[in-house]
Amino acid sequence: MTKMKAVAKIKPSPGAEIVEMDIPTPGLNEVLVKVLATSICGTDLHIFEWNEWARRRIKKLPQVMGHELCGEIVELGENVTHLKKGDIVSAETHIACGHCFLCHTGQAHICINGSIFGVDVNGVFAEYTVVPASNIWVLDKRIPKDFASVMEPLGNAVHTVLAGEIAGTTVLITGCGPIGIMSTAVSKICGATKIIATEINEYRINLAKKVGADLVLNPRKDNIAQRVREETQGLGVDVVLEMSGNPSAIQEGLESLRPGGRFSILGLLDKPLETDWNKNIIFKYVTVQGINGRLIFSTWHKTSRFLSSGRLDLDPIITHRFRLEEFEKGMELMKSGNCGKVLLYP
Repeated sequence: MTKMKAVAKIKPSPGAEIVEMDIPTPGLNEVLVKVLATSICGTDLHIFEWNEWARRRIKKLPQVMGHELCGEIVELGENVTHLKKGDIVSAETHIACGHCFLCHTGQAHICINGSIFGVDVNGVFAEYTVVPASNIWVLDKRIPKDFASVMEPLGNAVHTVLAGEIAGTTVLITGCGPIGIMSTAVSKICGATKIIATEINEYRINLAKKVGADLVLNPRKDNIAQRVREETQGLGVDVVLEMSGNPSAIQEGLESLRPGGRFSILGLLDKPLETDWNKNIIFKYVTVQGINGRLIFSTWHKTSRFLSSGRLDLDPIITHRFRLEEFEKGMELMKSGNCGKVLLYP
C-alpha cells in the first residue's frame, strides 16, 4: 500500500476534506508512525472554521490537520537508533530547532524557529505520519492507547496547573472545554482544596462536577466574582486557570483573583483584549503567566506518571469516538460544546 487517507485543509475557507495522498517516507532522524488514534483540539476547530486566528496563523495550504496522536512506529529513518519498530508512542507537537537561544536555555517549547504539526507542517489526522525522532514519546505499557492519544493536550493542563503552587490552594478554572476539564481533574489530584469552575454549557457543567469541581458557576446566571468571594471568605481564589479565551471570562477571573494571586492563561483570544491594568494587575500584585504548550520533556514525564499510576482517570473526559472519515461529526460536537475529548480512528 502506497496511499493513505487524511483530513486536509484545502482552501482558505471553512471546512476540510478527506483526501488520498502518498504515505510519507521518513527522512534523516525521523520515523514513520501508523496512527492508531488521534483527537480533536480546539485549535483544529479554529482551523476547520477558519476563524480570525486561523486566517492570521496558517501560512500554507493544503495541509493535513491534527496534532494529537497515539501510534505505532512502523519504519525508522536514517540515524534513528534509540527507537524501534513496534514502539507504541505519542509525540510532542512543537518541533524545536535545537539551536536558538530558547532551545539552549531549556525553553524549547517556545522555540523562535519552531513549527507545529497541523499548523505549520502536515499533521496527524491521517493513517500515517512522519515525526522527528526527537519528538517521540515512547509509552508506558500501563497507559491505554486512548489515553495516550490525548497526552499532548493533557500536558497543557498539567503544565498550566503546575506552573505555580497548587497544593492547598483555592482555584478558579474559567472554561470547561476538554483542557479545562482535564485541569479540573489534575488540580484535584494535586491537592487543590477548593475547585470552582465556570461554564455555560450544561453538558460540560455536569462533566466538570464529575471529574472533581466543587462548584460550577454559569456566567449567564451568576455574578462570578461575587460568588467566588463568598466561597473564599471574601478573599478571592489563590489561582485562576484561564482556559476559555473569552474576554468576559478573563475579566471575571481577574476580579475573582485575590491580591498576590496567580493568573495562568492557556485559552487563545480571537482579538486583543483591554483591561484595567492598574486595578486588576498592578495594584493587586498578581502574577500573570502566558502558557504555551508543555515543558519538553519535563511535563511529559509528569503526565506519564499521572496516567501510569492510575490516579488520573481520563475515561469520563473522553466522551466520543468516530472513524477518521466522520471527522465532521466530531467538529460539530466540539462546536456545540456537548462533548469532552473527541477521538478519531483511522
